[in-house]
Amino acid sequence: MNERLDQNALNKIFTEARSYDVWLEKQISDQAIDDIYNLLKMGPTSANSCPARFIFITSEAAKLKLKECLAEGNIEKSMTAPAVAIVGMDMEFYEQLPKLFPHTDARSWYAGKEDKIFDAAFRNSSLQGAYLIMAIRSLGLDAGPMSGFDNDKMDAIFFPAGKIKSNFICAFGYGDKDKLHPRGPRLAFTETCEIL
Repeated sequence: MNERLDQNALNKIFTEARSYDVWLEKQISDQAIDDIYNLLKMGPTSANSCPARFIFITSEAAKLKLKECLAEGNIEKSMTAPAVAIVGMDMEFYEQLPKLFPHTDARSWYAGKEDKIFDAAFRNSSLQGAYLIMAIRSLGLDAGPMSGFDNDKMDAIFFPAGKIKSNFICAFGYGDKDKLHPRGPRLAFTETCEIL
């Protein structure tokens, strides 16, 4: 567990990985989506709360529903992707805590406390969405995360029961490397970090 990943693995996940918005016409299997979930679910969340809920859009019918929710600039990149994940956050995630964090009464930390529920659901579903991206890249696929959609419409269509709220979406598949823009700059360590 303490071995450093080799440079090829680091390149695939971080240094050479890119966010894609143009896709090759190559489908991905349901098994690949299952494999992605089974990796991402192992990432840490507060009190093992696991509040993210995922809908994986692959069919044309589901894509048409998704299209209704998207900002204009996100339509093409989403409709042409083999799959789009909707990362949602379960606002009743704490009901699973007796199962997920059984050694104490963690449910009581959240039940009836709307601010704490939202903060934990948003923070930890965002983490799980990041693990989704890392899992996609780890399995040899490319990701294109984005916001830019009508959350209320998304929730009404895909989470009609009302307890799950959309956080962000992530298109994925096999990106077209020939259509990438130059990589954007990043801030240097000295611009963003301190060691105390």
